[in-house]
Amino acid sequence: MGVYTFVCKKSGKSWSAKQHEGDLECSADSEYNLTTQLVQTALKSGDSGAVQSSFSYITPSSAVAQVIIGGAVAASFVGGGGGGAAVASSGGGAAAEAPKEEKKADKEESEDEDMGFSLFD
Repeated sequence: MGVYTFVCKKSGKSWSAKQHEGDLECSADSEYNLTTQLVQTALKSGDSGAVQSSFSYITPSSAVAQVIIGGAVAASFVGGGGGGAAVASSGGGAAAEAPKEEKKADKEESEDEDMGFSLFD
């Protein structure tokens, strides 16, 4: 797994990036093209696997870009009846406690009604 962090600076209309604690560098005419080139540059270093990249502005003319190659790929989804059923059947004790917490949350919501006005009217 390789993690590559770059300090990016804008000069005029072009962006340049230099690896933090490394020798990799590149430049491009836009943020998107810079990120694409950073990914390609990081891949040339020899790491392989899934690729994640991010570009975060610090100021309008500076940013930090990060490219992560390899590592675990996390996936999540909401719903999926089969997955929910598997969780409920494997953790019977935990599943029995969950509805109690939901009822407590419902009670907190009903306290808004006791104030004599609704926040959503």
